[in-house]
Amino acid sequence: MLELQDLTCRFGGRVAVDRVSLSVPQGQMVGIIGRSGAGKSTLLRMVNRLTEPTAGAIRHDGVDVTALRGRALRDWRTRCAMIFQQFNLIQRLDVLTNVLVGRLNHRPGVVAALDSLLLRFSPEERAMALDALERFDLAEQALQRAETLSGGQQQRVAIARALLQEPRLLLADEPIASLDPRNARVVMEALRDVNRRDGLTVLVNLHHLDTARRYCDRIVAMAAGRVVFDGMPAALTAREVEAIYGVPEEALEAETAPPADPAVGAVA
Repeated sequence: MLELQDLTCRFGGRVAVDRVSLSVPQGQMVGIIGRSGAGKSTLLRMVNRLTEPTAGAIRHDGVDVTALRGRALRDWRTRCAMIFQQFNLIQRLDVLTNVLVGRLNHRPGVVAALDSLLLRFSPEERAMALDALERFDLAEQALQRAETLSGGQQQRVAIARALLQEPRLLLADEPIASLDPRNARVVMEALRDVNRRDGLTVLVNLHHLDTARRYCDRIVAMAAGRVVFDGMPAALTAREVEAIYGVPEEALEAETAPPADPAVGAVA
């Protein structure tokens, strides 16, 4: 169980996240929606402790995450993997090595640094990485440089890398924002597969409302740093959507409609 209690983050005089309290059972897939600047990314970054909370508490299975320091904090970031909009791959390295980077947090700090420099991984770890790539239909690209892949393929590499951390919780910050609809669908299906097959809790920030409805068990909406809706996708009515975004749902759909599928190009 992930529990957020009155979680708050201020940047100077601006309140980015304002006393957010949530309880997320293990294995739930939660879509976090809201306008730009609503506090969605800051919320996820606090859960992973990439951004420090100003006040409040984060607990996971009874552990006070906000109190963790040093090795204990590094261990938490291993158990709480994060996927970013811009993939954060090492573009000059091959796909397999990028996935193997997910194993480095399982080593002591100095050993991890040396293994990273020397690209030193065990046969067992390489087998794990290949299995992950096979799972996401990327085994044939294992020895390609990451920069040669499409955006959707790179995002699936990032998901495979996260799985090699053997996490309990997966955070995804706008993972499909830069992808065309076809690639976005493939990535969202990969995230849902991880949620269903591995039993991982998934928290995903999403720009498109219809995507949140289609893939998530639960939707949390934020506005001005606060939670303004928390419920099942079916409960998110047109009136609720207008209250969240400040415009009717029809206008929102026109404003946020993804670009048409490209006529050419590989599926990620």
